[in-house]
Amino acid sequence: MVRPRSLALAAPVLAASTALAYAALYEVRAFTLRRVTVPVLEPGSEPLRVLHLSDAHLRPQQHRKREWLKSLAALEPDLVVNTGDNMAHLEAAPAVIDAYGELLDVPGVFVFGSNDYFSPVFKNPVRYLLGGSGVEAGGAWQRSPDMPYEKLRSAFMARGWLDLSNRHGELEVKGKRLAFVGVDDPHLEFDELDDLPADPLADLAIGVAHAPYLRVLDRWNRSGYPLILAGHTHGGQLCVPGYGALVSNCDLDPARAKGLHRHHVPGHEPSWVHVSAGLGTSPYAPVRFACRPEATLLTLTG
Repeated sequence: MVRPRSLALAAPVLAASTALAYAALYEVRAFTLRRVTVPVLEPGSEPLRVLHLSDAHLRPQQHRKREWLKSLAALEPDLVVNTGDNMAHLEAAPAVIDAYGELLDVPGVFVFGSNDYFSPVFKNPVRYLLGGSGVEAGGAWQRSPDMPYEKLRSAFMARGWLDLSNRHGELEVKGKRLAFVGVDDPHLEFDELDDLPADPLADLAIGVAHAPYLRVLDRWNRSGYPLILAGHTHGGQLCVPGYGALVSNCDLDPARAKGLHRHHVPGHEPSWVHVSAGLGTSPYAPVRFACRPEATLLTLTG
């Protein structure tokens, strides 16, 4: 005979086990394309379609993710913006290049994240959920970079993508002059911010970073960048339905850990900021809950 106390204990255990199975076996592979409209161009402008990719954390054996990424070329975007953390394995560079496929023939820009430089290591999930972020003393990035990031950089640049790691650049896309500023990963404190204002002659100025730290968003808002794209947060990765992210893994408010929002420093016009929830996870935490892996197609309009 099953006692009431045993049933009371079994119910939460069963619920937790079911949620974990859903998060690890289904949602982490439920790749989703988000579509967002951003009114950031001059009135009357022809729309631009921008595919925002982030946090693929790709491993060579992840064939389903690779095929899904390849399928995104059918969207025929005008521009690809890649905000880093492409790899999660020492031999992942060829898999990443294969997965992006025809997208590498589209005008594109990129920056790297910490996992493009350093192979994954186990981290205390409790510390993460309590809001630990930033460069940790003795952390993974205190060792020398061991990932094939230079191979990935060379492959991207050989196909025409611009490296924006602590750099400015520009592209002409559909007859529009786009000016860019980028930083190397702020989560590693590799970012080198300058005081150059956004190019006033460009049709649109865009800031690109891996991690959306406030020092970066504030600087680019002051400098007059109407659009900023970032990743890194995984959208919180483990979210509470109806509430959202518990953490952002940086100093950004968890309520803004994914999606499109406005950001401004007092006295300056607001910038549009899009934070991608990304496509992957660390191999040491291969779960997502109430936060599907995603890529985003942003339609920029007047």
